[in-house]
Amino acid sequence: MAIAVGDKCPTFKLKDQNNTDFDIQSVLGKKVLVIYFYPKDDTPGCTAEACSFRDSYEDFKDLGCDVIGISSDSPEKHAKFAEKHRLSFTLLADTSKTVRKEFGVPGNLFGLIPGRVTYIIDKKGIVRHIYNSLTNAAGHIEESINAVKTITNEEA
Repeated sequence: MAIAVGDKCPTFKLKDQNNTDFDIQSVLGKKVLVIYFYPKDDTPGCTAEACSFRDSYEDFKDLGCDVIGISSDSPEKHAKFAEKHRLSFTLLADTSKTVRKEFGVPGNLFGLIPGRVTYIIDKKGIVRHIYNSLTNAAGHIEESINAVKTITNEEA
């Protein structure tokens, strides 16, 4: 079952692009999080989305927010993707698709392409906004910034 707005963020541990263990509990509850699931490194839509998050990363940091990208690619593939596109945020390798399933990220109609969904998590670990669009990769950034601004304004 998919998590919904108002649910607690699932806890998980995955390898990052440096092949280092990453525990979501190390950041959960400390800052607002943008966790985005995407289909695959180095595909046109996913590259555009990652580069858009990169280009807006300072805006997210200024809002006290971390950005985390998750796909089923390996840490090694993430490292090449991050280096090639100068990505300064964390990429996590969900090679078993366990975390994708915990969040309930849907695939496309035939299940051939993993979904593209962004979750905004507040400082209490609660899902505050979900944006699901496989085709509008750039929309994820605009939706995320607006949601983070709303959350940070409420917390101020």
